[in-house]
Amino acid sequence: MKKTFVLAPDSFKESMSAKKACEAMERGIRKVQPNAEVIHIPMADGGEGTVDALVDGSKGTRISVEVSGPIPTEKVSTYYGLLADEETAVMEMAKANGIELLAENKRNPLITSTYGTGEMIKDALEKGVKKIIIGIGGSVTNDGGAGMAQALGARLLDEENNELPVGGGALGRLAMIDLKPLDPRLKQTEIIIASDVTNPLTGPDGASVVFGPQKGATPEMVKVLDDNLAHYAAVIKKEFAIDIEAKPGAGAAGGLGAGLLVFAGAKMRSGVDLVIELTHLEEAILQADYVFTGEGGMDFQTKFGKAPYGVAKVAKKHHKPVFACAGSIGEQVDVLYDEGMTAIFGILAKVESIEAALQSGERNLERTVENIVRVLSV
Repeated sequence: MKKTFVLAPDSFKESMSAKKACEAMERGIRKVQPNAEVIHIPMADGGEGTVDALVDGSKGTRISVEVSGPIPTEKVSTYYGLLADEETAVMEMAKANGIELLAENKRNPLITSTYGTGEMIKDALEKGVKKIIIGIGGSVTNDGGAGMAQALGARLLDEENNELPVGGGALGRLAMIDLKPLDPRLKQTEIIIASDVTNPLTGPDGASVVFGPQKGATPEMVKVLDDNLAHYAAVIKKEFAIDIEAKPGAGAAGGLGAGLLVFAGAKMRSGVDLVIELTHLEEAILQADYVFTGEGGMDFQTKFGKAPYGVAKVAKKHHKPVFACAGSIGEQVDVLYDEGMTAIFGILAKVESIEAALQSGERNLERTVENIVRVLSV
C-alpha cells in the first residue's frame, strides 16, 4: 500500500535550507518506496529561514530591497517575502540588521541600528500589504527599535529639540518622541512579531545584559545600554502611558520587540506556531502515515519553541509517528519523547570536521532517512 510522508524539517544551519532538507529526505524515501506520496512543508521558528520557509510553502515571491545595514551608513542588499495572497509580507530583521552581516571587530551596539528594518517595513507598506510578519532573532542591535521607528517617520528629540542619531548609545539623551510624522499606514496594517524570546527590556534578564555581550558590548557598554533603555522606557511611559519595560518579549532583538509593540501596534506570537498555521501543516499531517522533521542540532532546548517540537506537538495530537533527524544530538534529548517524538536520529556517517559535516549534510540526511524507511518497510 502506498504510504504518505509529510516532510517538515527546519533548516540545518550552514548546511542546508529547510527546502533542501525536504528534497534530501524525499530522495531517501524514494530509494525504498518510489511510489510514496511525499508532501514538503519546510519549517522555521521565526528565526533564520522563516522568510524562505513561508515563501516556498505558499508559492510566494521574494522582494529585493536595498536598506541600511547594522551600521546605517553601509547599505545591504536583501529581501523579504510576499506570500501568495499578495497581502501578507514576511521578513526577518536579521536580513537587514543581523549579527552575521557585521564582522566581529565592527560590532558596537552603541551605534548599530534597526533603521534598515524600518526601511523594509516601509517598502512592504508601499506594496499595499495588510499584514506584516516579522521574525526578530539574530540581531546585532541594542537600540530598543528606535532606529526602526525613525525610519518610519518618528522623531526622537533631545532637550534642545535636535533629532537623536541612531543607535542605543544616544537614547540616554532622549527627551521627547514626536509621532505625528509616523507613517499612518501602520495603523491600517496588522503587524505580528514572530518570536519566542520572553526577556524584558531591561534588568538582569533584559536585552543589554543577556544579549549585549554577543553583539560586541563590553561590561561598561552593557551598563550604559541598559540605563539608556530604562530611560527610553521611562520617556515612552510618560508620553504614551505605555509601560513597556518589564513586558515579556520587549527585550527581543535588543529591544526591537518593545519598539514594534509601542510604535507599530504589533502583537507577539510564537514563531513556530505562526509557521505551522501559515503552511497548513496540520492539514497535511492529517493525511500522513509518517512525519519527518529535524534541524542541525537537537537537545532539551528544542522543546522551547523550536520547529521540530512544534511539528511533534501537531503530530502527537493526531497520533502520527514522528521521526527527527539532526546533525548533532545534545543533552537530555529524551525529554522530546514525551512531547510526541517517536525516534531521533543523528545523521553523521563518521567522525569528521564540522566543515566536512556541513558539506555532506544533504547526503547524510538522505542516507539516514533511507535507512529509517527501510526499517518501516519491513
